Amino acid sequence: MAAVSRRWNRMLLQTVRRSATRRVLLGFAPGCCRWAVGGKRYLLTDDVVKLQEFQQVKVAVSSRFHGKKETYFKDMEEKMKKKVLILKEELKTLLHLCETQDDMELTRSAIYRYHAENRNVCFGEFKFGPLFIRLCYELDLEQSAMELIKDQHLHGFFSDCTSFNILMNMLFIKGNYEGALEVLIEMKNQGVRFNTDTYILAFAICYKLNTADSFNICMTLLDEALFKEAVTRRAYGFAIALALKQNQVAKARSIYSHILNPNSKACNNLNMRKLRPREVKCFASGHTSTSHQSQDLNSDFKSIIFPSGL
Repeated sequence: MAAVSRRWNRMLLQTVRRSATRRVLLGFAPGCCRWAVGGKRYLLTDDVVKLQEFQQVKVAVSSRFHGKKETYFKDMEEKMKKKVLILKEELKTLLHLCETQDDMELTRSAIYRYHAENRNVCFGEFKFGPLFIRLCYELDLEQSAMELIKDQHLHGFFSDCTSFNILMNMLFIKGNYEGALEVLIEMKNQGVRFNTDTYILAFAICYKLNTADSFNICMTLLDEALFKEAVTRRAYGFAIALALKQNQVAKARSIYSHILNPNSKACNNLNMRKLRPREVKCFASGHTSTSHQSQDLNSDFKSIIFPSGL
């Protein structure tokens, strides 16, 4: 039993190490255009956040409205006072001209007004939600983003998973794991479809919180993700690490079995259901050395999955 356990633990660590090595992300800091290899690992890549792309458009719009920004903002204020219809391109321009927290006040008002006027109108594939969240990302205004994304008056404005994912990523980077969980729950309540990035974020948030409640949330979402076949190896890594931190070693083994080929000899040897009932009982109750091994294993997991202090 002990030999099998040690062999399983060694295989588990080797698999996670290979996965982490292959999928190293570049470091990216909010409000900064420069990427650096070996920086702090964040949960979303630039292909999702698209902050550089957003900032490049901002530079182009700012150049086009050079010396005319104040006039444009005054015109928008007048339009809202007179209850004139706000056009899609006008709101896009306003978002790209926004540079300060004072600018954000007018932008917020314009968003509420625009959504009230167009909540039942379809504009194809374009979504304003990610654009606004990227603006908040750049200006470090995560609280403003949280307020709007949870506001029932804007229900439907943030109808895409990208808006929620970027905001959760921003809160995660800031260490606001409770806030990130609130956004995750809000996303679920609004019926926004989860994608693979969402599950990675969700499991990472739960891992950082490391409570009984977050463990239950993680396991519930894992079951959902498995049904949808939307779990990546990185997501599995967070779920396994959380199970180990909660001393749920049997659950960690069960989760890990999904990473392996279910028909492989290794998976069959490691499957908890193949163990004798007495061994399973001792393993789950921590009466063997496995409980101590789980603490060592969790320490190794932390250094492998989060080598830069994620």
